[in-house]
Formats: sequence, structure tokens, C-alpha cells
Amino acid sequence: MSDLDLVFVIDDDEAVRDALTMQLEAAGYAVAAFGTASEFLDVCMPGTPGCIILDVDMPGMDGPALQQELIRRGVQLPVIFLSGKGTISLTVRTIKAGAMDFLTKPVDGSLLLARVQEALEKSSFLLKRVRANQSNASRLAKLTEREREVMMLAVAGHTSKEMAQRLGISYRTVEIHRAHVMQKTGAANLLELARIANALESRKTSRQMSLPHT
Repeated sequence: MSDLDLVFVIDDDEAVRDALTMQLEAAGYAVAAFGTASEFLDVCMPGTPGCIILDVDMPGMDGPALQQELIRRGVQLPVIFLSGKGTISLTVRTIKAGAMDFLTKPVDGSLLLARVQEALEKSSFLLKRVRANQSNASRLAKLTEREREVMMLAVAGHTSKEMAQRLGISYRTVEIHRAHVMQKTGAANLLELARIANALESRKTSRQMSLPHT
């Protein structure tokens, strides 16, 4: 069991919570159980590892509403819905919103454990990607505006001579900027630099898409 093997069970039925907790712990997972969505939100933060087994009908904030709130907060915990009152429209809506699966009660134990393992593997992948993006962002933050311009032109395939002409600076200055870019980003070659630059562009695109339209 690793640090990522943490399963959050959110269900207002105490008997269901207890049964799921026993089953998951017997399979080697650490479990944190909550009776309401608000209790879970009090302790959940972006970057939290693990996955969620989530009921649909709960007092206060229901399961789909919690799913939307997690998306709004940037919490990337994979969600497995588990409900006794699932409908096709609700299943489709939650899956489209990013849920790993929508299972109905009573659920086959082996099926649930298989889905939990898949969800934890996805959590591990997501966390690694987030940490890689954070690392890239911290390295890119060291670049000056001119160095960023040189980087983007370099990964686009422009030669130093072409960059000098485009930017209105000397060839020697471009070479100095290129050296600084490679040093500050830690990139070993142009291919690795391109991956880091693409991460920067992806972050910009994501932020722009998340901005409210006016």
C-alpha cells in the first residue's frame, strides 16, 4: 500500500459507510469516511491523493453537486459514484463531468475493488502530471521576457540568425539568451525544452478557458 491508496467514502448511510470501510480496509486500503459532502470539503484540498466513492442522494449537497464543487476547486480526485437510484441521464451526466464510473447498490465486491484500483492509478498519474507542471512553471518563472521569446522561437525551429533578425538583436545576443534558457530550465536538449515550453502554453490555455466570459 502506498500514500496514494487512500479511499474517501462519502455516504449518509452509516451502515453503508461501515460496510465499505471494512471491505476496503480488508483489501489493504486506508479509508476516510464522511456522512455529508460538507464534512469532506472541510478537509479536502487540491493535490489530495486518492479517490472517492460517492453516494448520489445525501442531505444538503448531493453527490453530483459535490462533484461540480470539486471541479470548481481544482480537486482532481477520481470519483466513483455508488447509488441505489441511478438513472441513465444521471449516469451520463456524471460520467461526462469526469466520474470514473457509476455503480449501483448492491455492488459486486470484486468489481468495486477493481474500479478503486483503476481510480487510484489515475490519481497517481494526475498527481505526477501536476507536480511536473509545477516544476516546469517554477523553472520558466526564472526566464526574462526576452528569454521566453527566444525559447518559443527556438522550439518553433528558428535558427539563431533568424531569431536575431526577427527580434532586432545581434546573433551573439541570441546565443547568450539561448544559453541562459537552457541553463535556467535545465533542459538537456531542444526536444526537452519543447516539452517544457508546451507545458507553459498548456497552462496559459487552461487559464484562459477557465476565465469567466463577459
